[in-house]
Order: sequence, then structure tokens, then C-alpha cells
Amino acid sequence: MARIRPYRPTDRAAMYEICLKTADAGGDATGILSDDDLWGALFAVPYVERHPDLAWVVEGDDGRAIGYLVATDDTDAFYAWFRDVWWPPFRERYPRPEAVDGRESRLIDYAYTREPGAEPHAAAYPAHLHIDLLPETQGQGMGRRLVETLFDELRRRGVPALHLGMDPANAGAAAFYDRLGMTRLAETPGGITYGVRFDDEAGAR
Repeated sequence: MARIRPYRPTDRAAMYEICLKTADAGGDATGILSDDDLWGALFAVPYVERHPDLAWVVEGDDGRAIGYLVATDDTDAFYAWFRDVWWPPFRERYPRPEAVDGRESRLIDYAYTREPGAEPHAAAYPAHLHIDLLPETQGQGMGRRLVETLFDELRRRGVPALHLGMDPANAGAAAFYDRLGMTRLAETPGGITYGVRFDDEAGAR
């Protein structure tokens, strides 16, 4: 039986792997980019470096990490740290593209534009999360349990609200967030943003 536990530093390599295996709208993104590690360097590992206290792992019967949730309770502060601390060591490995003309160049350019104020929903919905589950983990209620674990912690900290962005091609994820009672804040060709408030629970449900 799979179980949820706090993130451990020994899970770091698994974070890269799980992120890669779920990055293509929930499917395996291996080989889509010239460097498979870029996914994890953007969407998983910086969170466990900055906020290990807001990261949980799904552990399988064999002890492998097979899913995770990572988060920040302050998006603008996280983006300042990402810009000033996390991303500079990657600049030589991933130089900013001169032209943004494909998936890889868009992702790299996105890294260079992560800074306070870049996320329009951060002021009203300061927390955000990323959650990824390998196929073997899905259908067991682990996603809901991970999200509820985070929400309980954010409420305890007095965080008023959370947002998250997702690929609109990932219909399963959209259905999951709809079932959780989250509200669609914005929808564009490149993404869907959901939000949930904790300071007005009656209005959020």
C-alpha cells in the first residue's frame, strides 16, 4: 500500500525522474527536450530546495518515490529566490534563447522571467503548488490526500489562498481540480489557472 510521507533529501533524484515522466500533459516527456533535467530544474527540485517543509512524497511498497507534491506559500518571494539563487548556476547550461520559437526555448525563457510580479494571481492567491503522480499511483486517492495535506498546512500558517497553473491538454488534471472545488481564474491557449481561498472557506467550496 502506497503511503504519503515528508520529502527527504535522498528523494532529489526521484523528483527529477517523476517530473520528467509526467511533464508532457501528464505523460512521459523523455526526449522531448535536448536535456531531460530541465523539467525538474524548473518545476520540482527548486521547491524542495527552498521549501522542503512544503513537499510530500508518495512512497510505494518497494520504497520508491512514485509521486510528489511541492509548493511555496509565497510566490513572489519564491520567484525572487529562484531568480537570485536557484537559476544563476544554470545560466551556462541553459543560456537565454535569442528567439522563443519552440517548446524548449519557451521553457528556458520562462526561467529567465520568473521574478516577483510575474504571476498576476500571486497577490490575491500567494501560494502555489505542483503535483505529479506516476501512472501506478493514480486512482488510489493519493492526489487528493496530498492536496489536502498541503491545504491543511497552509491554513495552519494563515496563508489566505493558493493558485496553480496547468497545461490545458491535461484533461485529467483539470477534472481533478474541478472535483476539488477549485475555481478557474483564467484560461488561455497556453494554460489554465485555478485558485482556492482559505480565508473564505464557504465561498471556496
